[in-house]
Amino acid sequence: MSSEPSAPSISPEHPLTGGCFCGALKYALSAPPKLSGYCHCTQCQRLNGCPFVHTIHFPTTAFTWTSSTAADRHEFNNPTKPHKTRVRCATCGCCVASHNSKTGSTSVWGAQLHREEEGKIMRYDQVKPVGHMFYGTRIVNVKDGLGKWEGYPEQSARMDET
Repeated sequence: MSSEPSAPSISPEHPLTGGCFCGALKYALSAPPKLSGYCHCTQCQRLNGCPFVHTIHFPTTAFTWTSSTAADRHEFNNPTKPHKTRVRCATCGCCVASHNSKTGSTSVWGAQLHREEEGKIMRYDQVKPVGHMFYGTRIVNVKDGLGKWEGYPEQSARMDET
């Protein structure tokens, strides 16, 4: 019985890549994520039009635009959280990234990561969600056995799954 070789760890030599729906915005990530989880915060719900998103936080220094110009990107600064900047594609409107100057992190969404031919997210085992954050403002209950937190995992109170 043979086993498949594991994918290389995310690094400058083996970046993880993603981009918007139309392909105008593309990025590369050159370090492992700091956090990967499902976010149920009201900002993610309203800005993405969905009950929760698979958000993956990387050090900002690990995020690089690989194809785009400033004109390709629409940036939105939240007036109540000026340290957060959301980036959308100016062409297709896809929400691609969020920069947080307070934490020095850049978040991307699992849905925008490049995929294998079968449709699976490349190197999913390295970016799979490990819990739910801001679960107190959820729109739907999710019973998946992952930890549920009032805020960020390990920095806030843990919640019941229901």
